[in-house]
This record gives sequence, structure tokens and C-alpha cells, in this order.
Amino acid sequence: MADFRSRCWSLRSVIVLLINFAAFAFVSAERSFKGKSLSQSQTRESDDEPSFYLRAVNFLWESNQTGYHHIWPEYEFNWQIVIGTLVGFFGAAFGSVGGVGGGGIFVPMLSLIIGFDPKSATAMSKCMIMGASVSTVYYNLRLRHPTLDMPIIDYDLALLIQPMLMLGISVGVAFNVIFPDWMVTVLLIILFLGTSTKAFLKGCETWKKETIEKNEAAKRLESNGVSGTEVKYVPLPSAPSTNNGNKKKEEVSIIENVYWKELGLLVFVWVVFLSLQIFKQNMATCSVAYWVINLLQIPVAVGVSGYEAVALYQGRRIIASKGQGDSSLTIGQLLLYCTFGVLAGIVGGLLGLGGGFIMGPLFLELGVPPQVSSATATFAMTFSSSMSVVEYYLLKRFPVPYALYFVGVATLAALVGQHVVRRLITVLGRASLIIFILASMIFISAISLGGVGIVNMIGKFQRHEYMGFENLCKYNG
Repeated sequence: MADFRSRCWSLRSVIVLLINFAAFAFVSAERSFKGKSLSQSQTRESDDEPSFYLRAVNFLWESNQTGYHHIWPEYEFNWQIVIGTLVGFFGAAFGSVGGVGGGGIFVPMLSLIIGFDPKSATAMSKCMIMGASVSTVYYNLRLRHPTLDMPIIDYDLALLIQPMLMLGISVGVAFNVIFPDWMVTVLLIILFLGTSTKAFLKGCETWKKETIEKNEAAKRLESNGVSGTEVKYVPLPSAPSTNNGNKKKEEVSIIENVYWKELGLLVFVWVVFLSLQIFKQNMATCSVAYWVINLLQIPVAVGVSGYEAVALYQGRRIIASKGQGDSSLTIGQLLLYCTFGVLAGIVGGLLGLGGGFIMGPLFLELGVPPQVSSATATFAMTFSSSMSVVEYYLLKRFPVPYALYFVGVATLAALVGQHVVRRLITVLGRASLIIFILASMIFISAISLGGVGIVNMIGKFQRHEYMGFENLCKYNG
């Protein structure tokens, strides 16, 4: 209960921070209407205070200014392409295993090595995440839960989170256009350092449980007169096995392993969101019809997630991958998880990252095994990342030839990473390896993206470039 209260207080702090940002942006937008009357009404004795206020407002908002100019390098074979391919390959391989996509590696690589501007790198990163996610989901569709007789992808958990994730993606893409780079950098560092620390502590906890399990298995073998030096890996059980002593299949056919009703609902949400994005392109930005189309995403996302949330609350459905059949969720928990789904989408759309940076640690806190957490997070990211790619394409945020090449690199790398790490887990007997990869990817992303953001911020400040909010209504790609 105390842990839930602390989460609620953390959520309240985030909401208060966002409200403050919105209020400050609104005040700054009114500068052009109030600036003249303010300067005329102030006396000479109080010049210092309004002068500071106006400087702050000018720094954050000038309606006719923009700090974004896209930089797309020529598509040609050179040393940047070679190094970028290697970095992108390893980033996609490890990112797909951790269930985070690898955006924290892709964005610095595309910006520092290939030469894209930060916001174009963000859009390109989403293309690579989509490629890695699609190949990882294809790899996982045949796999079963490590201890229970169910798919490794928890479709009920995905149905609860994914519609809210898609809604957050749309908000995040808009924020990517509006927010200044320095604000994105600050938010990124705070968020990623917190989530990486949480994931690392969870990995240590899982490592200790695995060690105890391995020691107990070795003692049982020794008591039977068998050497305990080689102990075959058995995943940590979340609950009594449901296969009644029969040998559980590790792989089955895709037709047998997919929950088609839940998948159909997820595809429905994706198609509706995609259709709304396409319709929106034929409308004037910031027109009444434009905002109506955007707002129509809310009832779709809330309706599908709400349908699943009600079923979970009433006990008609359960998060079966936890292995606890009687563990119904409270209203507060369901609201919190849906809110984190929206937050994960906003972060993904804003920073060009996979929502797994938030979903992964969240699923682990729910008690979901690492393999299931990674597979389910990647499954949800497949829908959200593909939606982001469509939105960025319609905003003309990335060059198609570069995108196709790096999507191919990420797709191949994800397949290789899944195969290799699955073998390592079997040999080492440590599913916690996935959690440590997750924590490492988040931490590396915080350092790399934060470092790049700080360097860019200092450079803009020295060149006296505009560093305030962009005007979404005047953005033309």
C-alpha cells in the first residue's frame, strides 16, 4: 500500500510539472498582445522586473521565430555509414532483447556519426525501432511462457497498455515539434536515470532469486548422487505449473499461439489511429476540423483500454503471465498503469525512443517474468513505433532512402540479438540478464542523449540562436 501511495505521489508530481509547463507556455503566448501596454505602464523605478520577465518570455516564445532547420546528409557510402551501421546493429540487437527498441543508441548515432539534426535523428530512430520491433515480434510469436502454458506475449497486458501508448505517441510527436531541445534534454536525463536505477535494482533482486534456485537445484542433484556442477536452467516459477507434469512445448505454431480476439482489437486501434492521421493531412493545421480529428483519438484509446480495465477489475480477465490467478487489480492501479502507458507514448514520440523504457520497468514491477516483459513491451512498441513512422513521414521529418537502409539493419540485428541472448540465458541460467540489458540500455541512453543534448544546447546558446518553443500551427516540415 505504501508503495502504491508513493507511485501516486510521483504521478501527481509529474502532472503538476506538466501543468506548470502548459501555464507558462500560455502566458508566454500572450506576450505579443500585452507587451506594448506593459512597457508603457511600467515606471522607471520598476524597469528591472519587467525587463527580466520580457527577456524570459522572449527566450521561450517568439511567434515568428524557429530554431529548427532539418539537416539531411547525402546518401552515399562512406566511413560514417560503416560506423553507423555497426553501432545501429548492436544497439538494435541489445535493445530488442531488453524490450526498449534501442532509440537511446540510434539517436546519438544518427546525429553525431551520420550527421542528421537532432529532430530528424529522432524520426529516423523511430523507423529503426519499428524494424527491430517487427522482427522481434515475429521471432516471439511461436514462443511460450517460460513457466506457464500460455504465449510469451501477454495479450491482456498489451490490450490494457497499447491503446494508451498510441494516444501518448500522438501527443509526443506534437511535443517533438513544439518543445525546445534543452527542455527535452532535462526531462530525458531525469526520467532515464530514475528508470535505469529501478530496473537495475530489480535485476539484482532477480539475480539473487536465481542464485537461490540454482543452489537448491544443485543440492537436490547431490542428494541423488549426481554432480551439481552442471545444473540445467529452469526458469523461476511464478506459480504452480499448469501443464500437469507434461513436458511444455517451447515453441508452437503461430495460429495456435496467438490470441486472435485481443490481436484484432489492437489492430483495430492501430487502423483507426492511422486513418485519423491520414485524414488530418488534408486539413489546415490548427483548424477546427484538425483538432476534432485529433480529439477523436481519445474515445478510441480510452474505450478499448477501458474495456480491458473493467474486465481486469471484475476478474473476468487476469494478467496471467504473473502466475497469480486471484490477483485482480484495483481501480487506482489500473488508472496508474494506463497513465504510465500514455507517459510512455509521450516519451517515445517526443524523444524518438521505444516506450519500453517505461513499460519494461513497469511490467517488471507488476511481477511479470523478464522474458514476458521484454516480449510484451516489444509487441506494444510495434504498433506505436509504426504509427510514429507514419506521423513523422507525413510531417516530412526523415529521408526515405536512409530510413529503408537502417530499418533493414535494425531488422536483421534484432533477429540475431534474440537468438544469441536466448542461448545465453539457457547456458548461464540467468533470465535476469534481460533486466540488466534493459537497465544498461536506459542508462547508456541517458548519458549519450543527455550529453548530445547538452552539447547542442551550449552551441545554440553561444551562437545566440532561438531556443524557445516552436509554433505548431506554423510548422511546415
